[in-house]
Amino acid sequence: MSSTITETATPVVTVADDQVSNLPSFTRAEDDASYQAVARGNRAGTLKLRGIPVHKDVYAQRLWMKQHMAAAFRFFGKQGYGEGASGHISMRDPILKDHFWINPLAKHFSLIKASDLVLVDDEGFVCEGGNQAVINEAGFMIHSEIHKARPDVVAAAHTHGIYGKTWSAFGKPVEMLTQDACNLHGKVSVYEEHGGIALAQEEGQAIAKALGDNMACILQNHGLLTVGSTVDEAAFLFFSLDQACHSQLLAEAAAANGVPKRIIPDNIAQYTAKTAQNANNLYMEFQPEFELIVEETNGRVLE
Repeated sequence: MSSTITETATPVVTVADDQVSNLPSFTRAEDDASYQAVARGNRAGTLKLRGIPVHKDVYAQRLWMKQHMAAAFRFFGKQGYGEGASGHISMRDPILKDHFWINPLAKHFSLIKASDLVLVDDEGFVCEGGNQAVINEAGFMIHSEIHKARPDVVAAAHTHGIYGKTWSAFGKPVEMLTQDACNLHGKVSVYEEHGGIALAQEEGQAIAKALGDNMACILQNHGLLTVGSTVDEAAFLFFSLDQACHSQLLAEAAAANGVPKRIIPDNIAQYTAKTAQNANNLYMEFQPEFELIVEETNGRVLE
């Protein structure tokens, strides 16, 4: 016996009943005007952007999330965000809500596969069910406090990319110099009390407090931190903020030589942010990178 599943703007798919739970549905996005505004479909209005995939089977959902997390690490590796054993992405587990996944200590971002990810409990101890490897202590201290303070956050990313950590030395948010910078308009805070390597719970709590309800935080003399409702969102926002820091540094160098900056007016930046700061949109922005990494690794990143 079989069941029929119909998805918006896609052909009818017929599958066996025992396979239904492994097929994803999608978060409702058809009526999300700001998200649908970024694309154009057919005249009938039936060809629309789909939302974020959601598997009916929680274990299938966990695997899908881990695969996207591994791809996010590979993308970070391509961007040169790794530095020794520093840097981490965490992701809340969809089954054990007080547990999260994180990268093993001292494994290059560009080598990480889904099976390399480590599951830790709310006290930071490695659990069964994931890779049995040690994790970064500072990574746990930062990420655990963010996940505690922000139940809405599924994933958090923090590394020491050269542009982000260089701009962080100024202890200031980025300016709205480009349209891409508007992705983060009004959603970037600054943590001004750098307390050295985060090996104490208090430092993680202070960073979480500085982040507040924002999408990102510039950690003074340290680096960047971004969060998202998907790991794809957190990864894209990190890249977007790092690029904004790069642009800011170049603009500051030009301005120091007498070339005036032109800042995007607040109302225009807010108009752009209204469309950009959308969970479906930010997830979608990362998908070209995800697909490229799967292609480049012949699917090994998914293993």
